Amino acid sequence: MLRIHYFQHVGFEGIGSIEEWISKSGHSVTSTRFFENEKLPELSEIDWLIVMGGPMSVYNKDRFPWLEEETEFIQRAIAAGKTVLGICLGSQLISIALGARVYKNREKEIGWYDIDFTSLAKEDKLFSGFWDKLKVFHWHGDTFDLPLNAVHIASSEACRNQAYRYSKNVLALQFHLETTEQSLQKMIENCRSDITPGKYIQKETELTGQFNLLNSNKDVLFTLLDRLAEEK
Repeated sequence: MLRIHYFQHVGFEGIGSIEEWISKSGHSVTSTRFFENEKLPELSEIDWLIVMGGPMSVYNKDRFPWLEEETEFIQRAIAAGKTVLGICLGSQLISIALGARVYKNREKEIGWYDIDFTSLAKEDKLFSGFWDKLKVFHWHGDTFDLPLNAVHIASSEACRNQAYRYSKNVLALQFHLETTEQSLQKMIENCRSDITPGKYIQKETELTGQFNLLNSNKDVLFTLLDRLAEEK
């Protein structure tokens, strides 16, 4: 049984379908909800750390002072060999923790868009057997540089760095495989002001009109989580 802990930054962006995988796999789960001023766990009490998304930037430490403490905890978790998974903002926080740069992407990317897996991804056991392309859900305006020694896993037309692996225990995903109907609706309700005309910004009807992709995304996510668990 894995002891999985996740960091949640806003009330409307939880772990989505990851909760189903944890329950089916018989693992335990705890959380730190920074928006409720909850404390960090002891590093010795967890095996996995999952860092979720949120509408803030990694540089908004004046508004969200816990970002600095969170980043330092991520650094320690990586150094201790814990499995660390970052999603969207979480991937950017991992990048900062590993010394890479996070900055505004040239375009916002909101909606269902293809990612292309790199040749390096195809050589990685974690991603073996996947298609060349996968349509996934995006909601971000920032991007990151690859940390030193990271393996580039995926890109999209709008954003070059969509995913990477660092060592064997760290996986950073800019996109959202964990999305459910409920979580997507909550993101729309709370971040509707982001849905403005843009080359890579879909209309609200397009966001909610592709729910048929949720199950295939969940299948990919569960495969990745199973393989990550097998590596430990």
